[in-house]
Order: sequence, then C-alpha cells, then structure tokens
Amino acid sequence: MPIYISRPHTILPDHKVTTGEIIDDIATHHPNHPKSASIPRIISGLKVDTRYFTQPLGAPTISGTASIEDRSAIAFRDALEMATRAGRTALAQAGLSPGPDPGAYANIDAIVTTHSTGWSVPNLDIHLIDRLRLAPTVRRIALTTLACAGGTQALIRAVDLVTARPGTRVLVIAAEVISSVYNHADTSIEAMIYKALFGDSAAACIVSDTPLGPSIAIDGPDDTFEYVLPNSVDRYSGRLDAAGFHFDSTKAALTAADDVLPTLLDWLGPDQAVDFAAIHPGSPRIVTDTATALGLDDTAARHSFHTLADEGNLGGVSILRVLERTHTDPPPAGSRGVVVAYGPGFATAALRGTWTT
Repeated sequence: MPIYISRPHTILPDHKVTTGEIIDDIATHHPNHPKSASIPRIISGLKVDTRYFTQPLGAPTISGTASIEDRSAIAFRDALEMATRAGRTALAQAGLSPGPDPGAYANIDAIVTTHSTGWSVPNLDIHLIDRLRLAPTVRRIALTTLACAGGTQALIRAVDLVTARPGTRVLVIAAEVISSVYNHADTSIEAMIYKALFGDSAAACIVSDTPLGPSIAIDGPDDTFEYVLPNSVDRYSGRLDAAGFHFDSTKAALTAADDVLPTLLDWLGPDQAVDFAAIHPGSPRIVTDTATALGLDDTAARHSFHTLADEGNLGGVSILRVLERTHTDPPPAGSRGVVVAYGPGFATAALRGTWTT
C-alpha cells in the first residue's frame, strides 16, 4: 500500500538577518575574542547568506540578556504561531479544512509534531488541536528533542500510523525557534558558528494513503530508516542554564554524518540507486558528503544548498523546506529518491520513495 507525503508548506518569520549583520553583532559583543580575526572567515564558510528570526537580532531574547524564562516563553509562543499558520495552509491546500459550522473538524485523524526549542507542557500537539479545529479524538505523537532529525522522524511516525490504520490522514508539523540558542554567553568557535548557522521557521504537510497532488510515495515501513551512531551522544547536545539555551558540539561532530553513511548505504542496498535526494542542510560538508555517497552531484542536491544559503539550518523544519523546494523544481515522475536528516544523538532518519504526479 503506497503512502504519500504531500507538498509541505513553510512559514518564515518576519525578521530577515544577513550574515554580515551577525558578524558585526559578534564583533560588537566580543571585541577581544582571541579568534576575532578568523570568525568572519569561518562564518562565511557556512555558505549561509540570510536567515529569518522571529524577533529582531537586537531583541533581549536573542543578542540581549533576557532571562531563561523569557527566552523559553517567547520561543514557544513564536513556534506555536508559525506552526498554526503552517498547519492551516497545509489543510487548506489539501482541501481538509473544517467548514463554517462551529462544530465541524478538519478531516485529519492524527497529528505528529516535532519541536525542540523553548519549553511547554502541554506541547505543540495539544495547543494545535483547538487552533486548527482538529477533532478532540485525534491521535497524537509529540516529538520534542529530535532537533534536526525531527522532520524526517515525524514523517516516519506518520508512515507507521497510516500503515497501522489504512485510510488515516496524518498532519505533520515541525516548528523551531533556533534563534533561542543565539547567546553571547557562549564564546567557543562552535558557538559563533551556530549563531550564524540557524534560522527559525515552521512547516506542515499531509501523509496519507491517498495522493493529494504530486507526492513522494513510500511503499511502507521497510522504506524507512532509523539509526543512532553508537557512543555518539556528546557529538551534538543541548543544555540550559540561568543564561538561557545553548547548543554544543565536539570535534567528532564534524565526521558524524560520514560515520553514518556506510550504514545508510547498506540499508539502501546495491540495487537502490537514487535519482534525487532531499538532504538535511546541516552544513555544506554534510550536504556534499551525503550527495557524493549517494552517487549524486551538487546539482542534484541544489534544493538543500539553496535552503542553507537563503534560510540557514532550520532544524527539524529543514527537510520539509527542502521537500517544498523540490516540488517547485521536481524530478521526473517515477524517479527514485531518498530523504535523509541527521540530528543530535548522533541520530539519522531516512525514507526512500518514488516521485509521483
């Protein structure tokens, strides 16, 4: 039974921030940093030209000294607002929005959310039920700590739900306010990179066994892949303290994707050549190394590179944004492709499928 991933719809916030502005902001706050001469070159090497924040760069919750309480509350508020807009757009485009009757519900059976920035109990899934007028009986899966792998992992959980109950329509929503980890209390080179790498956004799509326009068709759970690299929990990690949220990594993180790729290729198998790929835009190296391992060139990975350049690493939203770009410039019908993302852990999530029109 084929399962179809429909076109995602991405919401970007209002505040466009250039890399030059971030380099200037770092110089202002760290005038005596021992690596001040090399920071602009390192940041420029990320190949991120712009990104979008939910708050201005100079806001207290970004480059200021806001409390952890304010940072958390504003990050979740902004994520929820973007998630609501993304969900409404996805429902409307699929013709699944509720009618004018106040007692009508959107024609959705389950919702899978992924969100790793800010903190709230209840989480996005509960908040979105009323906002999107989902039925109170809708099934829910709330993924909360998967970060960059979250979008792909949410799609895998949606495939599982449709497989278990044919006819199910699943709304997948990812939302991240990663500007919440932009924190001048962090002074390592890695921290300077993350100030410039990340952006905020939300995206939503529908997963079902009925195609809703052009889609990626997944045959079933065997076409999904989940893998945690042994002894890798410290390669990427988040933490919080009185100063706010922080994102850390070790030098071993630089090769994490390369360490996973042999296992990913074993899963694909020798006869599973792919024609296109949606690769998580974690960095230029991650995109290039993954594409090369899949037998693809940078042109085939252009949607990942364009996402990285225009919007940065969007965390769990990234893969949905890359898929949305793929819809605007799609491969031929019948093309075989793979969707792959990496996240803290070091965790990898992937799907393989066929482009259908």
